[in-house]
Amino acid sequence: MCAVAKPASTPSAALTVALPADPPVDLSPGPLLGMSGSYWRGCTLHAGVVLDVFTPLAEAPASPQDLASRLGCDARALTMLLRALCAMGLLTRKGAAYEATPQARLFLTPASPRSICHIIRHHHHLVESFARMDESVRSGRANRLGVGEGETAREDFLLGMFNLAMGIAPGLARQLDALLKEAGLPGMAGRRRLLDLGGGPGTYAIQFCLAHPELSAIIFDQPTTAPVAEATVARFGLGFGPQGRVGFQPGDYTTGTLPGGFDLAWLSQILHGEDPATAAAVVRRAADALAPGGVLLVHEFLLNDAQDDTQDGPEFAALFSLNMLLGTPGGQAYSGGEVRGMLEAAGLVKVCRLGFTGPNDSGLIAGVKPGIQAGAARSA
Repeated sequence: MCAVAKPASTPSAALTVALPADPPVDLSPGPLLGMSGSYWRGCTLHAGVVLDVFTPLAEAPASPQDLASRLGCDARALTMLLRALCAMGLLTRKGAAYEATPQARLFLTPASPRSICHIIRHHHHLVESFARMDESVRSGRANRLGVGEGETAREDFLLGMFNLAMGIAPGLARQLDALLKEAGLPGMAGRRRLLDLGGGPGTYAIQFCLAHPELSAIIFDQPTTAPVAEATVARFGLGFGPQGRVGFQPGDYTTGTLPGGFDLAWLSQILHGEDPATAAAVVRRAADALAPGGVLLVHEFLLNDAQDDTQDGPEFAALFSLNMLLGTPGGQAYSGGEVRGMLEAAGLVKVCRLGFTGPNDSGLIAGVKPGIQAGAARSA
């Protein structure tokens, strides 16, 4: 007789799970099943946005058959999608016709000034890599192309960042002077030049300039970003380029030569794309670009500082760190303490976290370059 080989045991098969003798009566698998299947709703929303279902239904009610003809979709399949979107509260139905809800009109139509379509399309581009997270956890390597790969994906990323930043930037720009002073740091008086490092479409540069008429800004980012930045600046009438209030200098902020003499450096959501050594080097380069008395501001999704260095939260920052695992060679979320350490290592003083908490627990870390700010005496 031939010997029968035993199947190799998997790690899960080798484990013996000890169940509690008397489990709490309120324990239920329901929340876990809801968590596991939440991608159904997200992907249904993504399909609605990618197919541009909401634009025609914001203009006028339409039947699935008429809408399928307009969008080039299969009528049966589109009917299923419309039913699901209706059940999710994004459409209403009157007889045989579907219509967009006020929420969908405001946020899910590209022409709306409050549209979030680009960030939803960006999320759509990320879904496949998240489904393969186990591969990256095993290998320690990214499993998708960078956000700059592919014109459509790059545009969705850049304008998606604009979608998100517009929910924060206008209010933050108005509050910045008070936030700095509350932390015992010099305020905005006398500041004339802003460096928006890795600024993408320039959302923050634009809003800072609008809130502070004496300020001009330079966006330093990849050359492929320039057309998007120019179009975004034009929407706000600030003027783009050497003759405008918002300029653009192409380059790689990890290796390129930065201009100097800035009163303010803004680093929003760029450090998480780099490994710790590179992130610290970027902070040093930004600090070197400041004039004496200049302020460097880092805006990031910050992990908790923990005595045992577990950094297990907040939830969004921890999940976002996994997003960086999937899409970058060495990026990760950082804790407030880690970012403060980078600023201090770059020679900045009065380093502290400002009294600001943005969506998804984003925070601001600030530091000052030693020396006296030019014009400080005149503006005091």
